[in-house]
This record gives sequence, structure tokens and C-alpha cells, in this order.
Amino acid sequence: MMNQKIDSMVGVGAKWLEATGPFSEIVLSSRVRLARNLSGYAFVHRAKVKDLKDVIAKVRSSTEENPHLRDGFFVDVKRLLPLDLRFLVERHLISLEMASDGQSRGLIVGGGEYLSVMINEEDHLRIQSFASGLQLERCYDTASDLDDALESRLDYAFSAKWGFLTACPTNTGTGMRASILIHLPALVLTKDIDKVLRGVNQVGLAVRGFYGEGSEVKGNFFQVSNQTTLGKSEEDMVAGLNKVAKQIIEYERNAREILVQSARLEAEDKIWRAYGILTNARMLTSDELINLCSAVRLGVGLGVIRAVSAKDLNELLILTQPAHLQKMFDGDMESPERDVKRAEYVRSKLS
Repeated sequence: MMNQKIDSMVGVGAKWLEATGPFSEIVLSSRVRLARNLSGYAFVHRAKVKDLKDVIAKVRSSTEENPHLRDGFFVDVKRLLPLDLRFLVERHLISLEMASDGQSRGLIVGGGEYLSVMINEEDHLRIQSFASGLQLERCYDTASDLDDALESRLDYAFSAKWGFLTACPTNTGTGMRASILIHLPALVLTKDIDKVLRGVNQVGLAVRGFYGEGSEVKGNFFQVSNQTTLGKSEEDMVAGLNKVAKQIIEYERNAREILVQSARLEAEDKIWRAYGILTNARMLTSDELINLCSAVRLGVGLGVIRAVSAKDLNELLILTQPAHLQKMFDGDMESPERDVKRAEYVRSKLS
């Protein structure tokens, strides 16, 4: 039954990929994550197996009637095959750390994948809420609703002085990480990206790659998130990131106008060449695909290409990852075979 639930996600995009939210031509998604631990239990890296199992049981029991998770399912992460673990990482539902450790760990996924709970990752609880476009307040409200419901049934580790206690001191306080996944191709092409990212760092925000901490930037996608979790309320942190996000969006829009005015033919040539490769290639690597989708996504945002939607391109970024392809085509594949199947799937998706 567990694998059937995971298999039901194959070939289907999550709701946060739908490109329906505000500024979705530039911001792919918003996310808010809350880290929590249960009082009376050691942190995950020091806990005994029995305690980890107790935490899973308590969290599952506390979420059974929650309306956000009622249509979802639970996954015993320890029992999953390596391919299924990689599949969940590619969908941003579990971390690389969670996939690589054999501890007693669990995952609860809500319907549509807009809300999930990692159990016994770095902390006992990692509540994650996703939304399309720039919707940080919505993500926070959803995550906070579930957090409040759980807190009424679970005893959180909390200090009146320090706030929520977490395994890593950098999360102590609110335990919140809010982030956006933002597409900035014009700033890269006009060579203004370094200046913008320096400004982002100077106001206390972190910039990471497509899969967050430890991942590299690909396809001109940047993850921007808060670094501070102490000294401010969750609402202030969300408002601060939201304000900076809108400034970055304005910079990107200005850069797109400059491209259209000063290098329109060059930009359109880059966009149409990328579209031509995507719709005709017989082999595509993961890196090629994300870079080509970046160029076509810029074309969609500029109104140059109308035959493809931002939703299609968002879904391709996830559904053509290695584990997704292997589950879609029902078998282990070496890299060259995946490249062929990836190109085949892209052609059918964009035809």
C-alpha cells in the first residue's frame, strides 16, 4: 500500500508547480518550514530507536484528524527502496540527509503535496508548506494551522528565553525557514545578478541552489530564505522576505525590459533555439533540460512563446529527474538510457 501511494505521484505534478500564484512567471514556489521537537525525548541524533518510534507514533496519532492531511498518507521512510527515497527527494518532500540515513523516520504527505511533515529528520518534526508563486503568507498560515493543532496534543520542547529548541542552534527561536524559488534569467544575462545577490546577503538572507542547502544553482533558479530565527516574530520574518522578494522581482522585470530593448533578437534567438532543442532532441541530460527550460520559461514570461505554459515547464523540472523517469518507465536505467527517455518524455509533453 505504501509504495502504491508513492507510485500514484508518478507523472503527476504537485499543486505548487501549477504556476497559478502571484508573480508565478518569476517565482516558481514559496515554502515555509517549521522545526519542532518533543519534550522528554533526546534530539534525533542522540535518541534511541525506541524513542524515535514513539515520536513517529505520537505524531501520526496527532495528525490523523487534521483537515490539511486527511486526504494524505504516511510513509515509513526506513522501509523504502533507494529509488523511492530519491523520488521523494526530487519532489522536495524529504531531504538528502533523511534519504541517506537508516534511522526510524517517517513522512506524512497531504493531498496535493502542499503540506507535509518529516518525522525524525534533523528534528522530531519538520512541517513544510508549499504554494505556487509568491505566497509566503499563505504558506505560513497553513503551516501554522497544523503547528497549532499539533501543539495542542503534543508537548513541544520550548524555552521562555530561547523559544523552540532545535537540534541545530541556527534554527532555535521560531524554528522557521521561509523561502522562495525564484527564476532570474534576465539578471544573469545582463550580468546584474551578483550585485542583486550581494544585496540579498547584506539584508540577512541566504541564497542557495535548486534543492536548498548544499545544492548548486542550475537553470538560473535561486532559493532565497531567511537566516535569522531569533529576535523576530514569524510574521515579521515572512514580511521581510516578502518585501525583498518583490524588490528582486522588480529588478528581474527591469532586466527583461532591457533585454527586449537592447538585445531582442539575441534573446529571442536563445529562447527559440532552446525550444527547438526541447521539442526535437533525442537525448537530454538533467542539466541540459533545466537550462533549456530556463530559456523557454523566459520566453513564456516575455510572451515570445505561447504554445507552452509555465506549468508545463515547472512540471518538467521535477518529472524528468532520474528517479522520476525510472519509476515512470518502470525500471532501473543507466544515465544514457535516461537521457533518451527524458527527451522522449519532453517531446510528448510539449507536442
